[in-house]
Amino acid sequence: MNTFLQNMLLGLMNGGVYALIALGIVVVYKSTRVLNITQGQFLVIGAWLAYTFLVKLHLNIWLAFSLTLVIAAALGFFIERVAFRPLIGQPMGALITMTIVLMAGLEGFVLWIFGGFIVSYPDFIPKEPLKLAELVVSQQSLWMFIIAMVLIGIFAAFFKYTRAGLAMRATAEAHQVAQSVGISVKTVFGQTWAIASVIGAVGGILLGSLYGVSYLLGEWGLVVITVAIIGGLESIGGAILAGLLLGILEKVAVGYIDPLIGGGVETVFPFVILLVVLVVKPYGLFGLKEVERI
Repeated sequence: MNTFLQNMLLGLMNGGVYALIALGIVVVYKSTRVLNITQGQFLVIGAWLAYTFLVKLHLNIWLAFSLTLVIAAALGFFIERVAFRPLIGQPMGALITMTIVLMAGLEGFVLWIFGGFIVSYPDFIPKEPLKLAELVVSQQSLWMFIIAMVLIGIFAAFFKYTRAGLAMRATAEAHQVAQSVGISVKTVFGQTWAIASVIGAVGGILLGSLYGVSYLLGEWGLVVITVAIIGGLESIGGAILAGLLLGILEKVAVGYIDPLIGGGVETVFPFVILLVVLVVKPYGLFGLKEVERI
């Protein structure tokens, strides 16, 4: 029983970060109908920027992280303005092609600038594990989860109570209706990409503090894409619940199935769950079913 609870706890820690990063995919899709497959590259860029400011330039930790987030927001806004703004009104195939080209270009850029090395942050979070009754949890994982949950709460409040959040919600419902009440849809598009990039940078810092900083962090982008699709690409709540659920199921499966087959479950498990969900609910657990009438 302790093993089961331990795996659930570890999965919950990872699931919180999954949920946070998946929000960057959902918010872009809701507003622009573009599947943001570059979220993994935002992770890598954010992680490397923070490492550069902290270790190479020896900046204060708060200044380093603040600069990272500012640059990440500027990058997201720039990508929307240069890569996707000219494609408004173009066929979906053009958007899909651009996302693939952008993902490959950012990955190549990161390898060119930062290389393929694996480096570590300074120990700004204690590494000694905490013991909760019979369970053991890493302080890094615990703080990673707490930070992710706090940021999800902040984002939810922003989306619900601010004018910018209201504009994003209106744009997500219908572009023409939003424009008719004076909302600049193009500005909202830029804001959503900036937010997605910032979320990716935060996720990159959190994951980098636990697993090290390298281009390999980009592989987590594939996992959070499955989280966004499982939850429903238009559902923020769905992304949060799917992230937590997938994190828990993943660790439980690793704990019980890995010993039987010799490992490798963690690599394929998210995609197996995605396949099962799509067979049962093609629009995701909380996605909106589209009905076309002729």
